[in-house]
Amino acid sequence: PRDPTSQHTTHEPPAMDANWGVGVGVDLNAPPPTGEDWRAQLLPEARSRVVNKIMECLKKHLPVSVPEGLNELQIIAVRFEDKIYTAATSQSDYLRKVSLKMLSMETNT
Repeated sequence: PRDPTSQHTTHEPPAMDANWGVGVGVDLNAPPPTGEDWRAQLLPEARSRVVNKIMECLKKHLPVSVPEGLNELQIIAVRFEDKIYTAATSQSDYLRKVSLKMLSMETNT
């Protein structure tokens, strides 16, 4: 535990690289709110950015040539993100699971 009278604060690295922007609007160093789900602290814009990153990854590995195909990829990305969002136990668990799934997509091609 940190001495509250100390002027020294530790800075943890961001949960993701700057392109994800997931930590925007969320104090990653704040203690978890008591009695409140971590999901309440995650802004909808952050989830949208994660869905967009998933879309980029899917488009690289599943090229589509028609607009309907892009709509299908969007549906897949949203469902994928929502499944992980629902199953995750914390914001860091959520980001870790998304990252690992995307990494496995990258390495399986």
